[in-house]
Amino acid sequence: MMWTIPGTVLQVPRENPEAAENLFSSMFLAGGMVLSQVSSVTGLAPYTVQNWVKRGFLSPPEKKKYSLRQLCRILNIHMLKDAMPMERICAMLGYINGQLDDEQDDIIDDSVLYFAFVRLAAQADDFLAEDDRQREQALERALEHYNEPIPGAKDRVKEVLRIMLTAWLSVGLQRQAQAMFLALPIQSQGGM
Repeated sequence: MMWTIPGTVLQVPRENPEAAENLFSSMFLAGGMVLSQVSSVTGLAPYTVQNWVKRGFLSPPEKKKYSLRQLCRILNIHMLKDAMPMERICAMLGYINGQLDDEQDDIIDDSVLYFAFVRLAAQADDFLAEDDRQREQALERALEHYNEPIPGAKDRVKEVLRIMLTAWLSVGLQRQAQAMFLALPIQSQGGM
């Protein structure tokens, strides 16, 4: 079954979330992406991305090209913006990566964080029925190749991934509830 990669308009097989990382790698073979390409992949208006750069949510593009790391920061913000206020998203990302417009103080590359999230999100339907122990095992698997640059970094990243997954799931459930409501065979009752 094809699945839309979180924060994008692109699709990969849900049972193969690693295909997302391969797809992104191929898009960056020639270097970075220009703003129009970022907009194409994310579905965001160019001015939104430029505004996020101006507000310090990510570092500015180099020679008008965005790196994979910057694209993944944009995707992380984009997929959470319907579930959380921007200030909280930035605070959460700052919790693991310090100043958002400075990549030198990051404890995890945004692309590593994003692709760990994609692996978790691909299993999200299972998480709604599973217990906490299984979710913790999935978090461990998603970060099995992550090397802590400082003690405690992995725990911080796991906390952020838990929040990201919960927020992302809440948006999906909210949309599902809205669609279910709209499918009810009732007439409008006072502007509902």
